Amino acid sequence: MDKLKMFMGELPQNIFSGFVVSLIALPLGFGLALASGAPPISGIIAAIIGGTLVAILGGSNVTITGPGNGLVVVILSAITTLGSGDMQQGFLYTLAAIVLSGVIMIILGFLRLGSLGDYFPSSAIQGMLAAIGIGIFAKQIHVMLGNQNMKGSIIDLLINVPKGVVNFINTDNTSMFYAGIVGVISLAIMFFYGKIRNRYFQLIPAPMWIVLLSVGMYYYYDMFSVHDYPIDKKLLINLPNNVLSNLAFPDFGKVYDLNFIGAVISITLIASIESLLSIKAVDKLDPLKRRSNVNRDIKALGLATVVSGFLGGLNVVTVIARSSVNVNNKGSNRSANFFHALFLVAFILLFASELRKIPLSALAAILVFTGYKLASPEKISKVFKIGKEQLVIFSITLLTTITTNLITGITVGIASTFLIHVIIHKNSSLFVRNILKPNVLMFKEEDKYYVSVENFSSFLNYTKLKTKLDQIPEDKDVIIDFSLAEFVDHSVLENMNNYYESFKRKGGHFELIGLDGYKTGSEHPFALRKNVIGNEDSTSLTKRQKSLSKISIELGWSYKNFPEEVTQIPEFGYFKTRQINKVSNILSNDNCTLFDIEFSEGELFAQQVIKATMLHINLENIPKFTLDKEGLFEYIYHFTSFKDIEIENHPDFSRRFYLSGKNKSEILDFFNDDLILFFESNNYYHIEGNHNGLLIIGKERLSGVKEIKSLADFGVRLKDTICAKKVTLVQ
Repeated sequence: MDKLKMFMGELPQNIFSGFVVSLIALPLGFGLALASGAPPISGIIAAIIGGTLVAILGGSNVTITGPGNGLVVVILSAITTLGSGDMQQGFLYTLAAIVLSGVIMIILGFLRLGSLGDYFPSSAIQGMLAAIGIGIFAKQIHVMLGNQNMKGSIIDLLINVPKGVVNFINTDNTSMFYAGIVGVISLAIMFFYGKIRNRYFQLIPAPMWIVLLSVGMYYYYDMFSVHDYPIDKKLLINLPNNVLSNLAFPDFGKVYDLNFIGAVISITLIASIESLLSIKAVDKLDPLKRRSNVNRDIKALGLATVVSGFLGGLNVVTVIARSSVNVNNKGSNRSANFFHALFLVAFILLFASELRKIPLSALAAILVFTGYKLASPEKISKVFKIGKEQLVIFSITLLTTITTNLITGITVGIASTFLIHVIIHKNSSLFVRNILKPNVLMFKEEDKYYVSVENFSSFLNYTKLKTKLDQIPEDKDVIIDFSLAEFVDHSVLENMNNYYESFKRKGGHFELIGLDGYKTGSEHPFALRKNVIGNEDSTSLTKRQKSLSKISIELGWSYKNFPEEVTQIPEFGYFKTRQINKVSNILSNDNCTLFDIEFSEGELFAQQVIKATMLHINLENIPKFTLDKEGLFEYIYHFTSFKDIEIENHPDFSRRFYLSGKNKSEILDFFNDDLILFFESNNYYHIEGNHNGLLIIGKERLSGVKEIKSLADFGVRLKDTICAKKVTLVQ
């Protein structure tokens, strides 16, 4: 009942949001269909079917569905190839491929393979999307300038752009010239719309302004001008007089053809990637911090695609731009997607005659802008900032996709990513030997989760880590430790940031540790990292190191991130059988030194490298002892000859703590009432004492930022308690 009341209360805002989204979806639906070589109504059919079925059956909350940018090049290629020059017949064969791609997506959803998108390297995906953007730009810019006849490959079309501009300026064809003028003005509207900060102007989205001005231009010539409308009818949208009686239906006659099978694979691949990326992105925008059921959404998108294909529509995918508009207009649930579909039905049935007055060049301008956004210089610059190797992967994928096809492009992108990782790490066996091995360990420590990653973490095995993280409630504290991983790639770190944002929104705490001192190619936080033995210099500070620097300022301590020799530590019993490799991230004041330490235990094939965070308190006249939680002997096996020292009048302390040492009288003298009360009132730590002071160890692993603050606070208060005892004795 409460959910129904909430739904009804939010209904007006979802109706309004659906209306605003439909204003964008209408021209985009036409434009994407035309750019794909399909009838313009096919894009609207996809939006209507998608909005209806996915709203009812989907697993997302604020996404909008319809035809997608990424499929333009694939659909056009399929129509051209399968039709062998006959575009109309090629479209019918392509509809059959669309239907089968929808069936495959349904199967993927039932098999819970919504995580397949995680196997694609981020930079390779960006390169593929940029190639799609360049393809859309190359094919539509000539249409935008009024030329419908320019054909050829993407490279040829790009080379001929200057020639196309010159032909547009010098043309004697009035219809082409005016269509080009409309296209150029429409492109200017798309570019400058966001710079006009007028709330009334921005009530209408930029694509709808183009529609209104285009239709207004037609009526101006029809009603007020002595001249005829200058744009030829063949350069306007061609809609059937009766949409319902002119639906196209798929032809499965080429179902065994290799080109047909390739088209199905390409369409499924791009539809899945575009939808998965968009769902993940839109979840970040959701003001209610909800996470989509990806597998359910994939099934719904697959079913909608099947129905759309049977009715003559394009693929149905989740679209990021229209979804963003939905969120910005306070769309709060799937009903906004449904209402956007209803408004599209109303537009087609009530305003079909007006829609036929829109020049194709105006729609092409919208797509030219879309193509530019997919492959903008800013995107290339962002990739370069992450690392030079990412720009190489991006460029290889982009160029391969443009010169061949999308499947070849993404395949080469994946292969080049793996090859570059091998070259950077200089060790292929790391990846080959460990790719199938379990490399993620997760366990719960009191009220927080600890996840340790071994060997390497990249797009090849990221799902192992993702599976563990998805089991953790997002309002909890999580520490992800990469200290045992020799290599962590860009895609993983980018996904870790997504988790960080998600946990932050839900009130949880998500922290990465163990990457300090790793070699990076840039200062970008998502730059891939490799562990170089003996590396004393990191290209950039990690987020954890920056946090440690802030903590040092708060505490008034000094901070050094680079390795340093600590001479007093080996004298503690804990390190009698352990070899210290390096000490780094040192926080210190006059008496306390907190640090990360890397050490090894065992030899040859039994050798194990361990990283931990410890605190040393420099105090004199401390007896030699070991204090630990009763029943835990991980740290005290080398003291097995010593008995647990019982302290009179403190039975609770003796029951909870294991205290051992050689000189019992000195130890009993040291553990006065105030010190015992201190230990009973605080967290458990393993503590060793000797003539150089105290060594305090939390867990035998690196500590997170919160744990470091707690350890520093514990150490300062412990030192003050001991010093107060000494002052009392002197007095």
